[in-house]
Amino acid sequence: MTHSVNPEPSDALLTELLDLALEAGRRAGALLRDGRPDDLTVARTKSSPIDVVTEMDIAAEKLITGFLGEHRPDDGLLGEEGAATPGTSGVRWVIDPLDGTVNYLYGLPTWSVSIAAELHGETVVGVVEAPMRNEAYRAVLGRGAHLGERRLAVRPAPTLDQALISTGFAYVQTRRAHQADIAQRMIPRLRDIRRGGSAAIDLCDVAAGRLDGYYERGLNPWDLAAGDLIAREAGALTGGRPGERPSGELAVAAPPGVFEPLQGLLEELGAWHD
Repeated sequence: MTHSVNPEPSDALLTELLDLALEAGRRAGALLRDGRPDDLTVARTKSSPIDVVTEMDIAAEKLITGFLGEHRPDDGLLGEEGAATPGTSGVRWVIDPLDGTVNYLYGLPTWSVSIAAELHGETVVGVVEAPMRNEAYRAVLGRGAHLGERRLAVRPAPTLDQALISTGFAYVQTRRAHQADIAQRMIPRLRDIRRGGSAAIDLCDVAAGRLDGYYERGLNPWDLAAGDLIAREAGALTGGRPGERPSGELAVAAPPGVFEPLQGLLEELGAWHD
């Protein structure tokens, strides 16, 4: 009995997927940056700001899926705002049109557009566009991660007690309470904790050496896909619970030397359950 092995993707295909992801991210980022209403404030009625943000999310996803569908109609899609088609090409796009919605709502700059391309289930291209930073992160499997012309590399590992670690909190109240408890117990054992509000940017900041590590529970595939590849291609280790891949249960990313003790501490504290 023979097992079919998926052939290595061609350079031409990887280049095409990267170029499309970069252009789709650039266009969606510009739409979100330039199309955000000036009066999008928290002081307005409860439904209005949420509705506007939702409209912007949907408009950005529609722009991305429309652009990708025009160029590669046979590909699959998975998007936060509902895009879900299986496709027939072996390629699937995993899209978060606006990662960091609450930051966007409040006018904070830490939000991003995250686009990843999977080939036969493996992420081969990741792009994170951060318009308010004027930064576009990109990675291709086996080719490293880049920010503009700069090749990204994680920071040399400090000891865990000197590590600056980022995390995020869920929207579900019971889960948030447990996450706050975990963070409270971790703070004395770290340099400090940051909470940026965009998982994709946190993963890119690990890749760029701006953080020593990142962990979060409750992420979706579209939160993780692009940033996870960018972090790994910059030299980070990523995972979930020990021996597992990153998932909604737990996602951890850090340079070797920080990753192992950080993952061990999270396991010890029960960060993977509510």
